[in-house]
Amino acid sequence: MASEREFDLIVYGATGFTGRLVAEYLAATYSDGSIRWAMAGRSAEKLERVRGEIGAPADTALVTADAANPASLRAMAARASVIISTVGPYQLYGSELIAACAQSGTGYVDLCGEPNWMRAMIDAHEGTAKANGARIVFSCGFDSIPFDLGVWCVQQAAKARWGTPAARVKGRVKAMKGTFSGGTAASMKATMAAGAKDPSVLKLMIDPFALTPGFTGVDQPKGLMPHYDETVEAWVAPFIMAVINTKNVHRTNALAGLPYGADFRYDEMMMVPGLGEAGKAAAEAIANANPMGGKDAPKPGEGPSREERESGFYELLFIAENGDGETITATVKGDRDPGYGSTSKMIAEAAICLLRDVPADRGGIWTPGALMAEPLTKRLEARAGVTFSVS
Repeated sequence: MASEREFDLIVYGATGFTGRLVAEYLAATYSDGSIRWAMAGRSAEKLERVRGEIGAPADTALVTADAANPASLRAMAARASVIISTVGPYQLYGSELIAACAQSGTGYVDLCGEPNWMRAMIDAHEGTAKANGARIVFSCGFDSIPFDLGVWCVQQAAKARWGTPAARVKGRVKAMKGTFSGGTAASMKATMAAGAKDPSVLKLMIDPFALTPGFTGVDQPKGLMPHYDETVEAWVAPFIMAVINTKNVHRTNALAGLPYGADFRYDEMMMVPGLGEAGKAAAEAIANANPMGGKDAPKPGEGPSREERESGFYELLFIAENGDGETITATVKGDRDPGYGSTSKMIAEAAICLLRDVPADRGGIWTPGALMAEPLTKRLEARAGVTFSVS
């Protein structure tokens, strides 16, 4: 497909905060011309200014496209092998682009953490995407690549060591420095607004198998109450991104033919420093906090400074348990803040992985773990500052 289109990649939303970081990463990392890419957005003037500010080559193509103009999205999709979309909330601005990519057989990656919209797109466009060879991959940022691939990694180790996958995996956020993106906050607000109008949205949000139409597994851990976790010897609290990450992990399992088993159970929580009553109090405080609310909540188009992004990091644990009390732990570390620095590198490499490492005949709506777990893991380790280890 790459040779048939004018561009390998188009970064749609390149004048936004995260889209700009993606474009900057491509300009710096693939300056050898091996990737034919373009920047897209509503304003040609803004695109030209951002192109200069990020140091992209002066001949980097600029494409005008607007979510309010479906014809412009169809024209953009027809010019590229893969579209990178950072224009959210996707339930407000993303539906026409999915339709365009599915119809034109164009690859697509985004940063979506909106399961209600994702399910609607699966229901509406998966058949068309399969028929036309469009490989559409949601959730290619901090939600949900490190979690999706972390579970895949520990399950590979479980099968190698025990001869069978683990029926139970715990995802634990051990440490994290950085902020959630303004787009994530806006997406959550849009989802809550949709839920206020339509109760079925809230029902979908609490269903761990909302993204696996046709498959419902066993009862899942809720991950809603602070408690002391003997496995990690720490107090744990609810993790706000678990509502999307757990759904993507179960979709990976379903799409891949249940390699984790039909009885697979998974949850995600944050580890809290402190022992005894101090740890309990800290876990309860986190459970009652709202990191997306208040006057200091991030806004779309805003984000941390370069210094703040580069000083950020995260460390995630994935503990596989078998029936004999044995455990295997996979550790995933990122060398930038999760919401911006690491996310912008991950989505760029996911797009290039889709372009170079995934067969063109695998049309459909995918998760990163189901479509490209092994090659994407290698790419992230080689280029994006994300490491995977097993103990």
